[in-house]
Amino acid sequence: MSRIGNIPVAVPGSVKIEMKGKKIKVTGPKGALEHVVNDGITVTEDKGRLVFKRSGDSRKLRALHGLTRALLNNMIVGVTRGFERELQVIGTGYTAEILGPWLKLSVGYSHDILLQIPEGIAVEAEAVPRREQGALGVQAVIKVSGIDKEDVGKFAAEIRRCRPPAPNLKGKGIRWKDEHVRIVSKAGAA
Repeated sequence: MSRIGNIPVAVPGSVKIEMKGKKIKVTGPKGALEHVVNDGITVTEDKGRLVFKRSGDSRKLRALHGLTRALLNNMIVGVTRGFERELQVIGTGYTAEILGPWLKLSVGYSHDILLQIPEGIAVEAEAVPRREQGALGVQAVIKVSGIDKEDVGKFAAEIRRCRPPAPNLKGKGIRWKDEHVRIVSKAGAA
């Protein structure tokens, strides 16, 4: 039995669910998202909850049972509260700023990196004052937010991939807010 798939999803009063065949549309205060349910999985609305059933007990259907429940739960959370990922830019002279529909990163290369911000994603980049930098030396904070959890995570990972934290360079780079980077020192250094 799928433990995740068997848990019903509560639908808040501010969220509207429309089901047309296999297509489900979730509308809330922050926007609307759509999902097509795979064959073998049925979704029904019962007393303000979404209930998920599967037609068989094959390995694939068991996996899709929990996946469908998790995706629809994330859609409901997204249209009510939204999702946010926060990144820290660490390094001397490293900056991040928004230029219209672009995110400009200066992270130690001979050129600046321009990333186009996808539609439906909001990005904020703020410089951290020198006195608040602390031991890490955080230069900027980038906040990526939106209603689709997958899109938010993809774009945040794309930003991080531009300059991942380097363990041999005092941890310089772009890292997640709560990420711990182990600094490797040179042999013989005290």
